[in-house]
Amino acid sequence: MARVVVVGGGFGGLASAARLAKLGHEVTLVEASDGLGGALGTVSEGDYSWDAAATSTVLPAVIRDLFRKSGRPAERELELVALDVVREHRFEDHTSVRLPGGTRGAQLAAFDELGPGLGQAWVDHVASYADDWEVLRRGYFEVPWDRDRLPREVAARLNSRETLHKRLRRAFRDDRLVLVAGHPFVEAGHDLRNVPAWAGLQAYLEQRFDAWTVVGGMSALAIALEARLATRKVTVLRSTPALDLVVREGRVAAVRTAMGELAADVVVVAIDPRRLPTLAPYVARTMPALPPVVSHLGLDGDVPDVPHELVLHGDPMLVVRPGGTTPEGGTAWTVHGRGRLAEDLLRALARHGLDVRDHVVVRVDRSPRELVEAWGGSPLGVLWQGRSTVQRRLGPDTPVPGVYAAGAHATPGGGLPFVGLSASLVAQAVGPA
Repeated sequence: MARVVVVGGGFGGLASAARLAKLGHEVTLVEASDGLGGALGTVSEGDYSWDAAATSTVLPAVIRDLFRKSGRPAERELELVALDVVREHRFEDHTSVRLPGGTRGAQLAAFDELGPGLGQAWVDHVASYADDWEVLRRGYFEVPWDRDRLPREVAARLNSRETLHKRLRRAFRDDRLVLVAGHPFVEAGHDLRNVPAWAGLQAYLEQRFDAWTVVGGMSALAIALEARLATRKVTVLRSTPALDLVVREGRVAAVRTAMGELAADVVVVAIDPRRLPTLAPYVARTMPALPPVVSHLGLDGDVPDVPHELVLHGDPMLVVRPGGTTPEGGTAWTVHGRGRLAEDLLRALARHGLDVRDHVVVRVDRSPRELVEAWGGSPLGVLWQGRSTVQRRLGPDTPVPGVYAAGAHATPGGGLPFVGLSASLVAQAVGPA
């Protein structure tokens, strides 16, 4: 039995702690704030509350596997619901498309309504990622990987110079399809010229596996995992910032916190490694993908009906996500802004025909800096800076013996599926007690 200290109580830390405790290790989780969940938490003001960040996920099998491998099945703890429409895209020429998930035929029909022949162009593009997914799933996403001994097919993709920008321009003559395919990365703050082409398989995952949400909000996932840690007898230390790792005789020996040292045989770093001086030099050439400008709106009265996620393309690009807890007759929206934000988000919304300025009851605004400070880092992980970004990340292992990395900074990108997979990789690398 190893003494394991998990640093960080976001999804990556919670998932890592649950898995390692089930494998028989003695696990302590330290979290700098007074609550767990990180970006899976909620924001509240008055009688309104909103999901702090993510409102849906793809690859529900990642969540199901986590719960099954750490105790009771997810179905006994959570209610996962597939979305009929992943998101709606509205373009500057006043056309729009609603993107269904989980079915090739429905997506083909939706894009054909946007323009003749566009449906076939879209489904052909999505299908082009089938081999990428299978190769990377088997040799990169689902198994700990050795940077120096990558399988040939995996290395061919990770080392490819092809960018997502080039792949989309080659696949589509219609710029609107480029916007749809590139949207998840642009919203996360990436330049498509710096994103590897294979990363575009997000569109394949949405088509094949659908997008899912959790009844009660994504915070229900954090609450269920917190209960799972209690069941697995994980020691949880809140309001305990990790200051650095303690290395003795070339191996990790403890985590230094504001409350003293915690002895450890194994440490899992589920926060931005730049925050720990021992690891910071190894990731000095990476940068975080910063969150967007966010405005949580509590509305009343008759407001426009919008789907689960509405993308308003332009500069700035606006994303509207309804959902949350409201008083009777109320509506909760969260609005994200990316690009040249030269005016208030509500005024920008009004220019798109969504004028809710007279319906605002409460409003909570957060800048990217405020979000990073609140979460102790960016839940969007590492900024894509070309193909070398894969090699510059840490995780699941690190150059320090006994130290592993999980979370958004240890994956091929942010988002719950990849964060969940990072925790699985750590559990495999550490192994059973």
